[in-house]
Amino acid sequence: MICDKLKMYQNNTKTMKNQKNSTIRSIFVRFNLLVTALVFGILLSVSSFAKDVRAVDYETEIRALQSENDVNQSSAIALQEQAVSYQDAVNRLQSQINAIQGQIDASRAEQSRLEQEIIVKQAELDAQRELLANEIRAMYEDGHISTIEMLATSKNLSDFIDKEEYRNAVQENIQKSLIKVAQLQNDLKSNKDQIDTLLADIEAQQAQMAADRNQQAAMLAYTESQKDEFNKKISDNSSKIAELRRQQVIANSKYNIGSPGQGVNCGGGYPGSTRSNWGTWGCNHPIDNTIDNWGMYNRQCVSYTAFKVHSDFLAGRNSRDMPYWGGVGNANQWDNNAIRAGIPVNGTPKPGAIAVSNAGYYGHVMYVEQVGVVNGQQAIYVSDYNAGWDGRYREYWRSLNGLVFIHF
Repeated sequence: MICDKLKMYQNNTKTMKNQKNSTIRSIFVRFNLLVTALVFGILLSVSSFAKDVRAVDYETEIRALQSENDVNQSSAIALQEQAVSYQDAVNRLQSQINAIQGQIDASRAEQSRLEQEIIVKQAELDAQRELLANEIRAMYEDGHISTIEMLATSKNLSDFIDKEEYRNAVQENIQKSLIKVAQLQNDLKSNKDQIDTLLADIEAQQAQMAADRNQQAAMLAYTESQKDEFNKKISDNSSKIAELRRQQVIANSKYNIGSPGQGVNCGGGYPGSTRSNWGTWGCNHPIDNTIDNWGMYNRQCVSYTAFKVHSDFLAGRNSRDMPYWGGVGNANQWDNNAIRAGIPVNGTPKPGAIAVSNAGYYGHVMYVEQVGVVNGQQAIYVSDYNAGWDGRYREYWRSLNGLVFIHF
């Protein structure tokens, strides 16, 4: 009897031990499954985070390049203004040089005229000197005749007086001629010296201005070279930005389910042509040609979603109209703008909501057409403009990754 009870006790103990081991194994299996799920979830989160970080990297690179472009553009504009100033200085100096050249030409002409006049006057002086020499010789010969001899050779007193007056007149003419010759020589020399001095001064002034002009021209050439260098940097950065945007489009499209296709020019009810206070906008007009009624550039994603919010409000599907967000209307600003305006923002999608992606330099906004499940994951069917930086309309399925939703 006792042995039977002992065996029964041992069997019960063994059964309880097996049950305990089974329970422990079950707990261990569930724990492993839980750990595996947590690790897998963490890996997914890290993967998603890495993708989001890459998108932020694009944004950071684009912001840095655009900031550098802004600085380079400002420098190029300043250099352009400086170049204009240098060019004006060069033009003014050239005008002054041209005016001085006119004075030089006139002075040289006057110098040539005076030289010619000197030649003519010199010939006259030589003739006058010859005449004076003859008169002096005649006076010299007359000077050897005494007054008694002159009276003796004269026919009468009147003839004597005539000879005396003639000699006095010759003496007076000689004196006047000598004074005239000396004065003419002095005048000609003085005029020529003045012209020579003026010409030297003008030529020196012209040489200085030419040196100043050459210096300004050299500075202009250097400035133009600097400006070209900045413009090249701007061009290079613009190419880099275009490439980053291309990569960003690819990065953003990784959340798309299927391909959104090439899109079309018009769609989603977006007007073909309408007017705002700034001009005529709509899908029949070029992208960014003007600003719409809510401060957004034409055919951008923000313009389309603003239009959809306003249309839903007019139809009674929204409790709020679209605010004017001009100047703070980039897509990645919409969620913060909405929060400041007291408009609900959360992670729950619903038809009519605005999906906001903050990835990239500008971000992206889409209009939620419907919510569903695609390939076993929750997704939204959206419509938008300019997802491919081409101003075109598209509709496509997209996962909820990286999105928040504004509920107007």
